Amino acid sequence: MVDLLRIETFLHAAETLNFSEAARLLHLSQPTVSHHIKTMENDLGVTLFERQGTTIKLTDAGKLLVPWARRVMRDSIEMQEMMESLKEGMAGNLQIACSTTAGKYVLPHLAARFSIRHPNVRTKLLRCTPASVVTNLLDGEANLGVVSYEIPGKDIELQEFFHDLISVIVPRDHPFVSRDKILPEDVIGEPIIMREETSGTRKIVLSELARHDISLDDLNNFMEVGNAEAIVRTVAAGYGISFVSKLAAACALERGNVVTIPVEGVNLVRTIYMARKRLKESSRPADAFWGFIHDPTNQDLIELASRGDLNYTIRDL
Repeated sequence: MVDLLRIETFLHAAETLNFSEAARLLHLSQPTVSHHIKTMENDLGVTLFERQGTTIKLTDAGKLLVPWARRVMRDSIEMQEMMESLKEGMAGNLQIACSTTAGKYVLPHLAARFSIRHPNVRTKLLRCTPASVVTNLLDGEANLGVVSYEIPGKDIELQEFFHDLISVIVPRDHPFVSRDKILPEDVIGEPIIMREETSGTRKIVLSELARHDISLDDLNNFMEVGNAEAIVRTVAAGYGISFVSKLAAACALERGNVVTIPVEGVNLVRTIYMARKRLKESSRPADAFWGFIHDPTNQDLIELASRGDLNYTIRDL
């Protein structure tokens, strides 16, 4: 049987491709690292590294072993944390992958409240693309994920988190500001700053406009920007109009740099979901956070998020 120290040694050697560097990171001698690797190769009956003088590289067997070894080490850490949590109350690591602009405004508030309640849980928020959230969950890189779309299949479980209000924003001196509302066709011809193709905001905007027979080709797609805050600043500078999460525009709206304009007959509200992998064995911190998001004490936060207003201070937590 391969012990954990040898697995950890293999991982460090595989990541650094240098036995001496692996030894330094593990606080071991270089001969000890070489011995661990050789013993592991003998136990498994394969060669894990090709050695050419002081240079090493992974063999095919070594490459196949890396993800397996990472899972073993993660499981070992989670087992130790679970045992510690039984002795000292809840403890451990909680990693949440977030792919939505709206989510990154709500999650820090919620995580701060959770940390106050469970000070021995170390929470880390991971920024990632929409496509990588499911991968992170299935690979165990994240315990929970925040997405703006429903995930098909039986491997991922979803629950509603909050509703994200998407608004049309215009510069404060734009002619639309004098109107109570605009019609969907009024945006045709206006220079529009759009999110990138994979953006959930872009998808719901185009879906709603399609209900009014307006396609992307009908719009003056002035520019595409992959960051909501950058879009808000560009609109405030007078270069065009845009559709963004009201949470992302909240500060600029409060300062009067941009103005929101209602669009008649367009429902620009999307559901933000919390996601997790379906497992028989689960993480206590992840289970606790899964229930915590709809704890009655957080109802005010969820309601404010759904209105696009999260101007909180630490005293509000």
